[in-house]
Formats: sequence, structure tokens, C-alpha cells
Amino acid sequence: MTTPTELPDRAEVDAAIKVVHDHADRIFLWDYDRSREQLVTLYNKGMSSQWNSVTDLDWATDVDLGRLVHSSRRENLFVRIARAAAEVDGSPFASWGEKEFTALGVEAYKSQLSQFMHGEQGAMMAAAKIVETVPWIDAKYYAATQTMDEARHTEVFAKYLHQKLGGAYPMNTDLEAQVIALLEDSRWDLTYLGMQIVIESLALAVFGAMFRNVEDPLLKKLLRYVMSDEARHVAFGVLSLHELYQDMSEAELKDRQEFLAENTLRSRARSLAPEMWERLDVDFQAALPSLIEAGSKLRTSAFNSFNQGFFSKLVPNVRKLGLLDANDGYLRRLWGEAGLLEYEFADDTGEDYETYDEVARDRAAAATAAG
Repeated sequence: MTTPTELPDRAEVDAAIKVVHDHADRIFLWDYDRSREQLVTLYNKGMSSQWNSVTDLDWATDVDLGRLVHSSRRENLFVRIARAAAEVDGSPFASWGEKEFTALGVEAYKSQLSQFMHGEQGAMMAAAKIVETVPWIDAKYYAATQTMDEARHTEVFAKYLHQKLGGAYPMNTDLEAQVIALLEDSRWDLTYLGMQIVIESLALAVFGAMFRNVEDPLLKKLLRYVMSDEARHVAFGVLSLHELYQDMSEAELKDRQEFLAENTLRSRARSLAPEMWERLDVDFQAALPSLIEAGSKLRTSAFNSFNQGFFSKLVPNVRKLGLLDANDGYLRRLWGEAGLLEYEFADDTGEDYETYDEVARDRAAAATAAG
């Protein structure tokens, strides 16, 4: 570790920094005409719904790690898998007691919140890229508010992890690959599509699942406010890309459909987080057969709620973009085979983001109580 007066050596820099080579053109506009009224409305909403990570969250709240795990309305999935794996012959979990399962529950929170933190930094960089690359002034304005949102999200997850949970995990390799691909792509709309439509819809589902389970008041309020922002971000993608895709060729739309097909399959894959087990002194390779056997028995019920949350937003949003039926229904066929079309006519986030505005709700309640 360097002292304040020393420069870090190359190995230390490489461990702390990821270099991304972005190939997109930067667009400087001279046209300041506010011609997209829906984006103007969303921008105004984005400005008025900004919240302060220091004053709006009570960081003095004590977080008891054991209570965080045991007060959840639904036991953490990793703990459920490990309990089931303990019943498999030869499993290293057979000797575990409640102390070990509780420790696993704590590490599972650390692992999941770490990926939230890393994903939010990726979203911050993606939003900044949209500011630079999108050719409409209204979209630049809104993406600037989103960049601030994502910076705040990265900050609060990092603060919760380090102050309340005692540390974080590295970025998951699948998530890293997904985010880096979006940042490196030369097509600005792919950044929109991947981040605003896919990853933000995924975030709403995951945040929502955790919000419904946790009882810790600090984490619960943090998630409420983050979800308020994320719903607007998805709406931003829907409003912007709907206009763009109306004028794209079938070949260009096919690229976007194939991108969605690939990334929805990737998003459905769930990692067993080998680094988490290693931190608990479990030989991951030795434990893997029992984890896989136990996971296969739990998988259907465990992911029903998550899938419903994710695809009930993603599928109607993609339908509104026109990508479900382009190229003679190419994506409709693929998603139909995967059983995803049951979500086609759920409310798209371009219409229901107001229902997520917990920040405005809390301010109205405070004003009523004060007056």
C-alpha cells in the first residue's frame, strides 16, 4: 500500500482500475430546441425527484447482521440451497449448524449488494456515454440527470457495504462482460437498449425482490429510493428508442433482436458465486456437485418471483419498441418458446414509472405532517 506522498506501482493501479476502450462518436449539438415533450416531462421529473444520500437516509441506523439474515420474510436463496445440499451424501454442508448458515446469509447479502454497487457504476458510465453520444438535446439533458442518479446509487451501496456489512466482493465476471460490451460498442442505441431496457429492468426485479424480503429500515428505504430512479431510467429508454427504431432497417432491427435474445438468456443464468463459498472456507469444487443437485430441486420455485418481476417489465417494453414483431416476429418466436409472452401486455415502464416515485410520496407525507 502506498503512503500519501508516493505514487502507486503498476500492479496496484491495475488491481484498482479497469480500462474500457469506447469506439463511439461524441456528438456536440448546436440545436437546443426542446422538441420532445415526453422527454422534457421526464427530465423535469428527474430533476424534482433528486434525493440526498446524506440527509435523506439515516446512516446512524444500527444494522445487526444476524437480524438482517433472520428477519427476512423469505430465507436467502443461497442459504436454502446450502440447507438442501446438506442432505446430499458427501456434502461438506452436512456438518453445518445455524452459525454457519447465518454466516452464509451475511455473505450472500454482501455478494448481492456488491453486484448492485458494481452494476450502478456501470450504469453511471453508460449514462455518461449517452450524454456524449445521443443526437438529441432532450435526451442529453435527461441522461445527465441519470448520471447523477447512478453516481448516488453507487455511493449508497458502497457506503452500506463498507459501513454496515464490513466489505464488498469483486464484480461478477458475467456482469462485467455485459457492461463492458455496452460501453465498448460504437452504436449509441445499443448502450440504451442494454442498460436502460435490459439491465435496468433486471435491477428493478432484483431490488424489488430484496425490498419485499428485508426488514432493515436503512436498506429498505435505500432500495425504495433507488427503485424510484430506476423506473424513470427504463422509461427514458422506452421513450427514446421507440422513436429511433421506427426508422431502422429490418437488418438493423435484427441485430437488436439478437442482442435481446442473447442478453435475456444471460440474465436468466444464476451464478453460484464461487468467491463467496471460498470466503467461508468451503472448497467450492468439492461442494459444487451437492450445490448443483440441491439447486436443481429448488430452481423452479426460487426464480418464479424474480422472473415475473424482470420479464413483466422487459417484455412489454420491448413490444412497445416494436422489436417483438420486427422481422416477421423473430423475437416473438424465441421468447414464445421460452414461455415469456405471458408478460406481453403487462404495463410498460414508460407508463407506470409514476407509481414508483417514493421520493415524492415521502415529501408529500412530510409536508402534510408539518402543515
